[in-house]
Amino acid sequence: MKAGVLVFPGSNCDRDMAEGFRHAGFDVTMVWHKETALPDGLDIVGVPGGFSYGDYLRCGAIAAQSPIMGAVRSFAQSGGHVLGVCNGFQVLCETRLLPGVLMRNARLKFVCRPEALTVTTTDSPYTNAFTSGAEVTFPIAHHDGNYQIDADGLAALQAEDRVAFTYRDNPNGSVADIAGVLSANRRVLGMMPHPERAVEDLQGGIDGAQVFASLAGALVAA
Repeated sequence: MKAGVLVFPGSNCDRDMAEGFRHAGFDVTMVWHKETALPDGLDIVGVPGGFSYGDYLRCGAIAAQSPIMGAVRSFAQSGGHVLGVCNGFQVLCETRLLPGVLMRNARLKFVCRPEALTVTTTDSPYTNAFTSGAEVTFPIAHHDGNYQIDADGLAALQAEDRVAFTYRDNPNGSVADIAGVLSANRRVLGMMPHPERAVEDLQGGIDGAQVFASLAGALVAA
């Protein structure tokens, strides 16, 4: 299994994401933002957290226009798997690979703490190792994690079972307590919490390891 992790100026979770994939048995290649093509044979692209391009304009807006993202769009549109975490979720929304937008937190403050989540679907490559309705804890660290989408879009996400995780105690004002959403083909996941920061006991918890284990299992079974 092969994963490519993107690196933008200002990325600070790229190595964490790479270790999350390696922990689940993936070979990992780091992919610089100025590349125009992805490495051959990738099973998944990881779009990491951080502050790409200093969060100028809007979070993720400049990264969405970087050379590598054309290849990521093509990869996703041809059925490839893509995982975007925190700033990566913002980038995926800016590229329209996922619906909605991430706005400033409702209380206008940066939040950084472990956060309890509910697994709201197990019908995805990223959540199949969980039990539906399970409570898990992942770290969060964001200032613009307030997920918003119009009423029709929200109804579609809920009707199609595309909300992957919700917050137990909403930290940022996200509509319907949403912490992560799936694409229509369920192969693209964007989420604000950081599963890659919860894959080993030394990080304070291992709930995040199941995201990467789910994906590994789904790829092996495919």
